[in-house]
Amino acid sequence: MTTRTISRPLEATMTDPSLGLPTISMAVPMPGFPAHKEFVLVRLNDDGLLYALTSLDNPELRFLVAPPEPFFPEYAPEIDESVFAALNTKDSDRVLLLTIITASKEETTANLLAPIVVDRDSMRAMQTILTGSGYPVRAIMNRTF
Repeated sequence: MTTRTISRPLEATMTDPSLGLPTISMAVPMPGFPAHKEFVLVRLNDDGLLYALTSLDNPELRFLVAPPEPFFPEYAPEIDESVFAALNTKDSDRVLLLTIITASKEETTANLLAPIVVDRDSMRAMQTILTGSGYPVRAIMNRTF
């Protein structure tokens, strides 16, 4: 199994115009949601830190997502080559990572173990599990800037 480490500077995520309201097609459906393959990425704040990944088939199905860089600057997961093959991309610099956020009154956490990998050119995506990475499912979020 071969992997590539993905680490993207904050500026590349924050200034990318493709993060407006792009439609994202899931190359592989998200676990537990096999019927939902088309999503729209809706910006939730002016900082571009929070988005709602919303199903086009059922707008009530949405996931709170964020790029990990502002909260976890050291996050540089190794993505398996099979993910790049499923997305039909070879350029790891054209990949955007999104983490699924869980917010509660007590704390807000990010799932660093299973990021959503998005090819910025084709807007195809898939969620992947970073087996053996040691990344947590519930990492407490702290903005670092």
